[in-house]
Amino acid sequence: MITAAVVYYSSTGNVHQLARSAAESAQKAGAEVRLRKVAELAPADAVAANPAWAAHAAETAEVPLATVDDLDWADVILFGTPTRFGLPAAQLKQFIDTTGGLWAQGKLARKVVGSFTSTAQAHGGQESTLLALNNTFYHWGALIVPTGWADPVQWSAHNGNPYGASSVSGNEPGAVHDDNLAAVAYQARRCVEIASALERGGLGVG
Repeated sequence: MITAAVVYYSSTGNVHQLARSAAESAQKAGAEVRLRKVAELAPADAVAANPAWAAHAAETAEVPLATVDDLDWADVILFGTPTRFGLPAAQLKQFIDTTGGLWAQGKLARKVVGSFTSTAQAHGGQESTLLALNNTFYHWGALIVPTGWADPVQWSAHNGNPYGASSVSGNEPGAVHDDNLAAVAYQARRCVEIASALERGGLGVG
């Protein structure tokens, strides 16, 4: 069975919604799935000062924290992050920076990897965030699987980014459009299908 880890950071819940849709889709595609969040780095008083942030932290307290063992275990890895000035959030980047041991052992090579994001505005850095994450995956030797223009859902007016699924929140919690959820579901399914094809071909994915 293909194994898939969906690893994300979300402050007010939009990326969490995308991550949950990805995890559900990967499971429906036949994968064993782990949904994992990365650790919060922001001071507790900063979180408490934002009601939506505090509420989301409480609502997702039961979601396990990601570890490098989750990446070692997975054939497919999907990373989700909001943008921070056109780059991945520091919380996700800090977690990725702990993967050096796996990378040095070649354990991240040939993993099937993709990423997704959410921004406040349509031109808030979606593409640059996803492309920045790809720089890490190149170093790993991973197999990057984008959404591309390979499914009709990508032609929705609410989507339109070939690098990975994304949403525009308008800084509103829970503002992920159904078409965005469909896009990340498609991306997850595509990753599982490609990993399955690699496994059947005897190429291995781990």
